[in-house]
Amino acid sequence: MLFWDPTYIVVLPAVIFAMIAQFKVNSTFQKYSSVRNVRGYTASEVARKILDDNGLYDIQIEHISGNLTDHYDPSSNVIRLSDSVYGSTSVAAIGVAAHEVGHAVQHAEGYTPIKIRQAIIPITQIGSKLAVPLIIVGMLISFLDWLIPVGIFLYTGVVLFQAVTLPVEFNASGRALKTLDENAILQPDEVQMSKKVLSAAAMTYVAAMFSALLSLLRLIIIASGGRRRNN
Repeated sequence: MLFWDPTYIVVLPAVIFAMIAQFKVNSTFQKYSSVRNVRGYTASEVARKILDDNGLYDIQIEHISGNLTDHYDPSSNVIRLSDSVYGSTSVAAIGVAAHEVGHAVQHAEGYTPIKIRQAIIPITQIGSKLAVPLIIVGMLISFLDWLIPVGIFLYTGVVLFQAVTLPVEFNASGRALKTLDENAILQPDEVQMSKKVLSAAAMTYVAAMFSALLSLLRLIIIASGGRRRNN
């Protein structure tokens, strides 16, 4: 059966990597959440300052529930900061807030990778939903086996999305750390602490890319086996 077969071992390394990455980001954020910045800024204040310094006065900052659910919503022109970030004065929270502002600046400047990522989101959504069903149908019904390569092609959109996400996220973190340092929002040692938090968070995106690649490989292996059986 498709959902209970030996090919799951292909994605096992990605599952383990993702678990380690998630543990690392949670533990690192927790560690530096107890370190307050010397200037006493809250994360929301830092976010507002960086936005205003870049002329992005129209972007609002909202408080949302959850832990590390922070994100920038370009459709609403809003940066949403979570419970653990919004009012916090920790170097961890400020790093996260500055990272999200980095995404807003990317959009404002027309940063190429983020434009590509936005453009392929519809393909990614279709691919993540339809790729596996199409492959299953193609394997079960011989005269519809042409659906197998279609499904695999659609899933490559998911892989492409994850690939483009990496430079987007790394660039946003780079912008954040540079701004925090050059504008003296954080002290040099505090910047290094924020960097550790953002570096740990970046590994979750690397894990997602790794998972997408191995999932694609698994689908190719399954599809190849199904075609051999049909032939």
